[in-house]
Order: sequence, then C-alpha cells, then structure tokens
Amino acid sequence: MVESRLEDLERALGYRFRQPALAERALTHCSAAIGRGPDKSSSDSSGDNEQLEYLGDAVLEMLVSDHLFRVFPDWSEGQLSKSRARLVNAVSLSNAARRLGLGEYLRLGRGEEKTGGREKPALLGDAFEAVVAAIYLDAGLEAAREFVTRALIDAALEAEGSALGRSDHKSALQELLQARGLPPARYEVIRESGPDHQKTFWVKISVPELLSATGAGTNKKEAEQSAAEQALEQLQSLKV
Repeated sequence: MVESRLEDLERALGYRFRQPALAERALTHCSAAIGRGPDKSSSDSSGDNEQLEYLGDAVLEMLVSDHLFRVFPDWSEGQLSKSRARLVNAVSLSNAARRLGLGEYLRLGRGEEKTGGREKPALLGDAFEAVVAAIYLDAGLEAAREFVTRALIDAALEAEGSALGRSDHKSALQELLQARGLPPARYEVIRESGPDHQKTFWVKISVPELLSATGAGTNKKEAEQSAAEQALEQLQSLKV
C-alpha cells in the first residue's frame, strides 16, 4: 500500500500499524488476489483477507460479549445474546465499515470493481472483521478492544442504549427476507384508538403475494414490532 494511502487509512481507523502489510492484507479481497494469478511473489504478496476475516469474527464476538457483560450486568443471557447478534451482524458491520470509509481502500479484482464491490455490504462487513484481526495481530487484544469499542460499540449504544437488548423483530424479518431473496415488508397503520395519552395502534405488515399479519401496540414502533413478530412466525413456517 502506498505510504500516503496507508496514512489516510490509519487516520480513518484512528490506529497506526506497526506492520503495514497487515493493513494491506485486511483490505485485499480474494478477487484481487486471484487476479494476480498463481505467482504471488510480486510486490502485492500480502494475500487476501479471508483468513483475517475468520479471526476477526472470533475476536469481535469475544470483545462485544465482554463489553456487554460489563456494561449491562443485570441483563439476562437472552438479552446479551440478542444484543451481540445485532452488533456483529452483516448490516451492523457494513455500516461501521461505511462510517470508516473502508470501501475506498478495498483492493478488488476487475469483476468486483465493475459490479460495485466497494459498496457491497458483504464485502464491507468482511473487511471490517479483517481490520479487527489485523489490529489484534499487530498490537494485541487491548488495541483491538479500543478500536472495536470506538468504531462499532459506542455508535450502537449511542443510537439505541438499553433498547439494544430488546427483541428486534423488524430487523430479524428484514434479514430473513433478504437471505431468501424476497422483497421487503410493507408496514401500514390501519387503525388507532383511545385518547392521545393512551392510544393503541394497529399496524398491518405485508410481503406481496406471500404473507400478511397485524400487530398492536401503545405506539407505532411497538405495533410494528408486534406485526413483524407475527410475520416472522409465518415466514419461518413457509417453504420459500
């Protein structure tokens, strides 16, 4: 990696590498490595980021688990597990990568470059995991902890706080629909009743030509979560 590019990356990460080759490898997609052909003895000899991604996934799980355990000592195992899952899922990691601008530094093969690889959530999430591993290998667990806390955990806690431990049926439904290649769900308030200080909302959720469900709650968000929970149960029972 050119020195000026490395310096820009380090500023974005808030971390300076002792071994710059680790940073380069963390941001090298397998398509770029394959593009070099079987001879990897060239100056671009750092390899791709798949192994770092594997290690980074494990380091992330441990650091996020430890952080949640310490910050929320009264939470149940279920709350801790749900919160960890929301912090380390593909959507969360790709968002963290975007905040850092990692897409700009990815090394991609021609095919991935042409198909918008720098914006693909999967590639961005993988790159974030690989960067975590690179920092861990470069300077140890505490350096990785500081980076993960700043780049991932703090942003999530600032946005959601203790709500992080609540069941998020809407996100779970969205991820399941995406995984099955289905269109996104539509939410519609179909009824509300009661005085302003004690309203009840009914929300209908639908996935065209697949399912529909209704949920109720004391506010729109609660009603949407209720409807999404019903839709999740339906979707999980369907063979699609």
